Amino acid sequence: IKTFDEAKAFFRPSLDMLHDPFLMKDMDKAVSRIEQAVQQREKILVYGDYDVDGTSAVALVYLFLKGIHDRLDYYIPDRYAEGYGISRKGIDHAAASNVTLIIALDCGIKAADMIDYAATKGIDFIVCDHHLPGKVIPDAVAVLDPKRPDCPYPFKELPGCGIGFKLVQAMAQERKIPFGEVEPLLDLAAIAIGADIVPITGENRVLAWYGMKHLNSAPRPGIKAILDVAGVTKELSITDVVFVIAPRINAAGRIKSGRQAVELMVTECPDQAKDNGTGINNYNMERKKLDESITEEAMAMIGRDEGFENRKSVVLYHPDWHKGVIGIVASRIADRFHRPTVVLTRSGAQACGSARSVKGFDVYQAISSCEYLLSQFGGHMYAAGMTLDPEKVDAFRDRFEQAVSETIPESCMTRQIEIDAEIRLGDITDKFFSILKQFEPFGPGNDLPVFRTDKVRDSGFARVVGKNHLKVSIYEQGIARKFNGIAFRQGEVFDDLRDHSDIDVCYHIEENTFREHTSLQLNIKDIRVKQKAS
Repeated sequence: IKTFDEAKAFFRPSLDMLHDPFLMKDMDKAVSRIEQAVQQREKILVYGDYDVDGTSAVALVYLFLKGIHDRLDYYIPDRYAEGYGISRKGIDHAAASNVTLIIALDCGIKAADMIDYAATKGIDFIVCDHHLPGKVIPDAVAVLDPKRPDCPYPFKELPGCGIGFKLVQAMAQERKIPFGEVEPLLDLAAIAIGADIVPITGENRVLAWYGMKHLNSAPRPGIKAILDVAGVTKELSITDVVFVIAPRINAAGRIKSGRQAVELMVTECPDQAKDNGTGINNYNMERKKLDESITEEAMAMIGRDEGFENRKSVVLYHPDWHKGVIGIVASRIADRFHRPTVVLTRSGAQACGSARSVKGFDVYQAISSCEYLLSQFGGHMYAAGMTLDPEKVDAFRDRFEQAVSETIPESCMTRQIEIDAEIRLGDITDKFFSILKQFEPFGPGNDLPVFRTDKVRDSGFARVVGKNHLKVSIYEQGIARKFNGIAFRQGEVFDDLRDHSDIDVCYHIEENTFREHTSLQLNIKDIRVKQKAS
């Protein structure tokens, strides 16, 4: 960003910066088919994936359509009985309910066979997806996906909910509905953008910027219920979306049913939202317990593997692991060992898995090279899913390892922290932080800044809290102000802090609210011990 106009566009995003939705291939066909369904009073089913992106997309499109059409329902497939994407069971449900149009969100780009099956039942499809297409584009009425090779839409990184919003934007334009009437739906788009780890640049930055404004100024009843049960009272950031809101919405689909997440987001009744929010919070607590126990089992499995050190990938399979948390476990393993990771479990007659990557490595391409072993797969650069026959797991492990070994740079397998600037603790003032906040929302493509300060000291109040987290109070010689800091999962540094004086730290600067008092805190990413105390 080097010019005034570029800076203005970055710091003061404008809704005028949103692209014309009709630039997206098939958008005119999608709008025309929905208008036909409305005029002829056809029953429409809004169908979406069970994760945050999918459920928020369903909620967004459903809320808009509800204002113009009353023959409407939504459907979220069961993670365990149906798996990811368009299912035969879902289509049969639609046929039995006299549905003649399905709008699929965050899924469908690789469901050509299911869309053909729906046609035999007299059901049309509109696909709104952001995943990479396969070799065949489904024969739907409209396929909205900027990643289609033949789609001229200028921004390619929208989440599934973002595609849903572009459809709503197009419908509003067609019906001469003022943009201000659909703008409040951007809170759901912001949640999806944060949760799905898409780049917060270009159009995503505009959508997220305005969506966060709505989340903070007038959260819908379901989101307010989540914040209340989580005890969050401060101004929300994308970080809060990722670590507070998204896990709870996800937990519904992981533990029970993604439909409850949609119910939470579309309800206008505070009492219903409160009950639903409490239930979803309980699912999240159960999810945490499963996550912890399965991660421990996975780590033990790695510890028993004598050949682990010589491999550049991780593939773990246990038939009894809970399908709802294997993606989280894969993320933890990838983060711990800096290797592309696949975690698999048994689901019916198939093994199903989630893949997570490391920075700079395209795990989707590595999985694509294993296609001949897989029943189904899909995803993007940093996350993917797949199903395969259990007897092919060993062959998949070997082929995936070969694909990773042949393509991964050594730099991707080393933990790296990119430092944006070296500053002194005295530079950290309330004014400085208020300027930093103007860079929000942070995320991929606009990462939260990492600062480095050398030769600081712990004031003697360091302690280990929770599950190996280190709390410190650090200061710089000659500067009176002390800063509290939290270093997650770095409790092993505690003894070194007691034996040494000078340390170097790199950190994010954040606000911490405790008992209604808000102060600046350092979220410490790493600590380097310098020299022994004299």
